[in-house]
Amino acid sequence: MSYQNSRIEKVARLLEAKLAKLEDKASILKSNELKSLYAELPLLDPKERASFGKEINQLKNDLLAKINEFEQEIQELTAIDITAPFAPNTPSDKTPRLLTSDYGSRHPLTKEIEQILNIFERMGFEAVESRQIDDEYHMFSSLNFPEGHPARDDYDTFMTTDGFIAPAHTSVMQNRILRSREVPIRAVMPGRVFRNEDLDATHEHTFYQLEGICVDKNINTGHLIATLKAFLEEYFQENLEVKTQPYYFPFTEPSFEFAIKRPGRDWLDSP
Repeated sequence: MSYQNSRIEKVARLLEAKLAKLEDKASILKSNELKSLYAELPLLDPKERASFGKEINQLKNDLLAKINEFEQEIQELTAIDITAPFAPNTPSDKTPRLLTSDYGSRHPLTKEIEQILNIFERMGFEAVESRQIDDEYHMFSSLNFPEGHPARDDYDTFMTTDGFIAPAHTSVMQNRILRSREVPIRAVMPGRVFRNEDLDATHEHTFYQLEGICVDKNINTGHLIATLKAFLEEYFQENLEVKTQPYYFPFTEPSFEFAIKRPGRDWLDSP
């Protein structure tokens, strides 16, 4: 750093030496030494003020350039490939010992999903994983959501600026499955879904959902109720009492609710 004014030159040398010792190098731009130079400006003769101020700004820009240069060097030194077990040029005697898979464990959600799919697969259902990013057609249009429906507003649904959507339901797979398979069709679709919800005791912006499709001749509601009952009894390993009751759902008509009696408990809607 080279400056015409000796006062600024002295402060510049001081700050440059201080800069090398600081961990938070950006703090040098708020240093008392730099502030003192700006404080001198109103005290100077108007003829000297312009050149003095110009050199202070030059000093500040020089310091900022050195800070940016240092940060760039740090990024280059610390940049790593997080998918690699170690750097490719690591000497063989210094490569880390990789742990075997028996030191890890599966996530509880993964185990539950595997158990659920195992039951449905034994019942003859194909498992088709849902998507975590999709388009407007499969999210809305293919499911007969009309234009202007509130769910199409990003107030309720997570949408990207380029038109993609974080699915709010695993129903994004319905159109794909129905078009790509021949009857009879039996499939369940597990997946993570996303809702633009305020979090509370009963609401979450991210959770897992599973739905099913069964298309064949002579299929009726009795098959649906029996399938749900058989699945739940296998899942809970217990004989269960079930009941259905009419209920209005705006996207499916006619509709009904399906409820089970929990072990040792009365109906869920009882106190």
